[in-house]
Amino acid sequence: MDLKTLEDAMQAFVESKGWYRADSRRPQTPRSLAISLVLEASEVLEHFQWREQSSDTAALASELADVLLYLLQLASLHQIDLGQAALDKLKTNAGRQWDT
Repeated sequence: MDLKTLEDAMQAFVESKGWYRADSRRPQTPRSLAISLVLEASEVLEHFQWREQSSDTAALASELADVLLYLLQLASLHQIDLGQAALDKLKTNAGRQWDT
């Protein structure tokens, strides 16, 4: 699946819940999305607390999906092509040097 298809599905879901409306109890503002992204990333981290591998792959997949969806939504609100941004970052990183 490409990112555009996923982004469209995410947007349709959010709109169906009314979360973009001004009176929403779950406003989808850049700030609220950034906070939610970090909170979901912390839930990913919990899978590795005190161990090197996640003991529940399905639960980990669900948390990773939450991170991806918040990231896509945040990028979309800022008109950022996340796929292109990732390619640009890989190109930048290719020219960097790290200690080995």
